[in-house]
Amino acid sequence: MATMRRSIAAVIAGTLLTAATACAQTGGGGNGGAADGNYPNKPIELIVGFNAGGSTDTGARLMAKALEKKLDATITVVNKPAANSQVAYTYLSRAKPDGYTMAAVTFPSAIITVLDESRGANYERDSFVPAALQVVDPTAVAVSPDSDYEKPKDLVNAAKKNPGTIQATTTGVASNEHFALAQLEEETGAKISPVHFADGATDATAAFLGGNADVLLGNVSDMQQLVDSGKAKVIGVMESERSPFLPEVPTFTESGYDVEMSSSRGYAFPAGTPDEVVDKVSTAMGQIIKEPEFQQKMKDAGLAPKYMNADEYASYWDETSAQFESLLPLVKEEK
Repeated sequence: MATMRRSIAAVIAGTLLTAATACAQTGGGGNGGAADGNYPNKPIELIVGFNAGGSTDTGARLMAKALEKKLDATITVVNKPAANSQVAYTYLSRAKPDGYTMAAVTFPSAIITVLDESRGANYERDSFVPAALQVVDPTAVAVSPDSDYEKPKDLVNAAKKNPGTIQATTTGVASNEHFALAQLEEETGAKISPVHFADGATDATAAFLGGNADVLLGNVSDMQQLVDSGKAKVIGVMESERSPFLPEVPTFTESGYDVEMSSSRGYAFPAGTPDEVVDKVSTAMGQIIKEPEFQQKMKDAGLAPKYMNADEYASYWDETSAQFESLLPLVKEEK
């Protein structure tokens, strides 16, 4: 763990130097032209804490292209993948709060990097000003097509009868899937053993398809292709409402279990960004997300559109933080 902390710290240190240099080049401090009524009047940098081509990056690039037209602006997407987006969030927290640097924000990464003190994050929740939510992607539970499990109750009963013998994939310790298992255990008493794949969903899926895990946990958007190809059977979605991507699959809520877990993707500015800038971007994003053509592009990319304005997103962020904080002791016990 100490080695991991040193590694993360080294990466972030380099990023902070870059951010400091950028601030120096732009004059540092103040709001530039952000609050003078002419915003935006120069290029906007949109930071993404994951590699190009992933679902977060895809959604951000769709939004950037549409937002350019809506705001008559130039928006450059910059990928800073490292440390579960901690590098990207650190960069954002140190950026000039003039409206010209924003970042894609994903849960649980933005929350866990703050709650887990071992990560040594030098930012906190109040370091960011939420702008808008774009995507809510519920966690889905899949098994092999020939499995006897057909619905959430089948899995829960089997896990309670043989605690710890069923293995389920996660994309790492304190990942969304890890929290989902902790919440399921807290709600039902069913003990399912996590198998962590810190390099992401691709490795987790490969292990599941190779028979090295009994259950695959992942975003609904990542399950569609597996279902269509007959390689997996989704037996439940951890949400209060059924997913439009898998409308025939029951939710855990309707199955009698108060279990809801989703990953989400939105946008934020550094603290201190003028309210009028945040509101302008938030309103523009809302208009974009509600456009049928944009919604179709998102659905084609496997992304479930869900708009929240700045205030709604801020409340959602705080509520989700409280949820993860309550589950964190259970997750730490599983390390």
